[in-house]
Formats: sequence, C-alpha cells, structure tokens
Amino acid sequence: MLKNIPLYIGLRYTRAKRRNQFISFISAFSLVGMALGVMALIIVLSVMNGFDREMKERILSVIPHGFVDQLPALKDWQALSAQVNQHPQVVASAPYIASSAMVNYAGGVEAIELQGILPEAEAQVSIVEQRMVVGSMMQLQPGEYGIVMGRLLASRLMLAPGDKIRITSPEINITPMGAFARSRSFTLVGVFEVGAQVDSTLALIHVQDAQKFLRKPGVQGLHVKTDNMFVAAQIMSELRAQLGDDYRVKDWSQTQGSLFQAVKMEKIVVGSLLMIIIAVAAFNIVSSLVLMVADKRSDIAVLRTMGVSARQVMAIFIVQGSAIGFFGTFIGTVIGCIVASALTPIMSAVESLFGVQVFDPEMYFISQLPSILLWQDVALICCIALLLSFIATLYPAYRASQIEPAEALRYE
Repeated sequence: MLKNIPLYIGLRYTRAKRRNQFISFISAFSLVGMALGVMALIIVLSVMNGFDREMKERILSVIPHGFVDQLPALKDWQALSAQVNQHPQVVASAPYIASSAMVNYAGGVEAIELQGILPEAEAQVSIVEQRMVVGSMMQLQPGEYGIVMGRLLASRLMLAPGDKIRITSPEINITPMGAFARSRSFTLVGVFEVGAQVDSTLALIHVQDAQKFLRKPGVQGLHVKTDNMFVAAQIMSELRAQLGDDYRVKDWSQTQGSLFQAVKMEKIVVGSLLMIIIAVAAFNIVSSLVLMVADKRSDIAVLRTMGVSARQVMAIFIVQGSAIGFFGTFIGTVIGCIVASALTPIMSAVESLFGVQVFDPEMYFISQLPSILLWQDVALICCIALLLSFIATLYPAYRASQIEPAEALRYE
C-alpha cells in the first residue's frame, strides 16, 4: 500500500476541491494552456507538411527529378539516353537546352527561363503536355520557331495563340558594326498551367530551334524522370557511379534544394516559437504546484508523521503535476489530430458559408488549405510536452519534500 501512496494521493489532489480557488484556477489554466499549445503545434505543423508536399508535387511534376549533362555539349544524347533508361528506377529521359532570355513586349522587357526540348520525349518526363490550356507541345516543329509558355506569363504579356513575340538571347554577337544582342521572333502556339511558379517564368521551344537561336553545337543534357521523386538523389548517385566522371549528374535537391530547405527551416522555426506556448503552460504548472505545496503544508506534515518518506512526498507532487501535463497533452493531441485531419473540408465549409476565398489560386497556386498529419510529428510534440511537464514538477516537489513536520504543525 505504501508503494502506491504517491500515485493515489497525487491523483486525488488533482481532482480535490481546494480551499484556495485561485490554485484551482491556475491548475485549470495550466491544463488548458498545455492543451492549446499541443493542439496549435499539431495543426500548424500539419499545414506546413501539406504546403511542403504540395510544393514538391507541383514543382517536381514540371522540373525533372534529375539532370545529366556534359560540357560543352553531349556528343551522342541518344546513346546516353538509352544507357540512362536501362536503370530499373528511371522512367524516361529527354534532351534539353536551357538558357535565360528576355522577352520584348509592349510594356517593356521581362526575364524568362527558356528551354529547348524535344516534345515527344519531354512529354515522358514532364506533365506540361497534360496541363495544356491552349494548343499542344507537339505543335513545336523544327524551323517554325513556335513557343509554349505558362499561363501567368502569357497573361502578363497579354498574349494569345498566334501572337508573335521577340526573344532576346543573353549572349552578345560581335560584328564589324559593333556588339549586338541576338534576338528572334517566335509565335505563341500553346499555353500551359501546372499551378506552380513555373507558370510565370518558363517558356519552351523546339530543341533544334534552340540550337540555332542559342548557337549550341548539340543538346546540353538530359532531363531524367524517376519512379519516385523522393529517392531521386540515390538514383542519380547510382547513375553518377555508372556513367563516370565525364558527365555531370545532379538531382532536384541540388537544383531546387534551397527552396525546400527554406521551407524545412521555416517549419523548425515556427515549431520552436509555438513550443513557447507549451513552455508557458509548464511554468503555470510550477506556479500551481508551489501554491499547492504552501496550501498543503499541514497535510504534508501529517503524512510525514505517519511514516511517508520525503521521497514519497516528492513523488506525490510529481504525480500531480505530471497528471495535469498528461491530461492537457492528451486533450490537445486528440483535438489537434481531429482538426488537422479534417482541416481541408473545414476550411472549404467556412469559405462556402461566408462566401470568401482564403487562398486565391492566382497568387498562391493553390485553392485550398493543405494539411498532412504525420504521426512522427505528433509523437515528438507529445514527448516534448510530457517532458516539460515532468521537469516543471521537480522544483515544487523538492520544496514539498523539505518541509519539516514539527515546523509545519507548530501553529496548527
């Protein structure tokens, strides 16, 4: 029985009525604060997980999972493509030439990302052909100097299919008459929309037109699509070992890694800031237990005279404070998981009810709030919350264990 005294008394103290109502208020406030902190952290991290996954799926559906190139140009891209495609986890590869360029239009000049592609092969590694709003990538024919661009870019330039635009190369031609920027007229034959940043920057032309316009002796390299974009780094590493040092092999994490690292860092920073809510709730546990110890001095003295050791007295208040933290964490976890799992339909219902749109797809590339609940995040949050609750009990529990029975009962 003596072994169960700390657990029995500690749990009873959590639900017993206090003589001082202020102590009850502090205890309830600690529990509510812990629940709110855990709930907010779960929901926010789930939303950030959703944004991270949404960005990866949208951007990597257009941006290749890997790149294989050679300077100054690939000697035989067909043979290299056949060799790359032999890897069991490579879905397809396609030749490309990439360069920055300037678009001249009525309102001024705008920088774009210009890519020369082979339409039939590019359709195997990119979803652009599936997301064409007007026209088709297949309308890019060699010698016709057609161009396909993102919807936002075409809208900003106020272009329609059939309109002609002038593209200026960043390279300078040196002639007897002086230095001139090389430019050429292209005809808009198609517009795509994938719902990512590339809609406002990317323009595609036929690879043979790119060779003539950019004065390239061959193709720059290969776009590579893998069967799993999240293990593309490992696959491209295997290709690097297979192809040797004559080729430069990169994966999307090396070309777009800074963007996703920024998202990851933002998740860590936001999570750390929201953890302050849980820390505040833990400090409230300290306050409530200190007041409880002062309120229960006579009870502690009586327990000590009945044979309860100082260690057991300390355990009583550790149990009481940990119970507050546990129930607060449990309530916050349940509510947070429910809200995070149903956040998308909840936001849709709120938008329908009030007739507003929280996320304008023209600006954010998404139309609804994404949320992905990861159980490893939930487990980490719960462990941190319970650990902080436990640590918060140590000082008040130690103070309680140091109370001398004779001193506490002197004026009773």
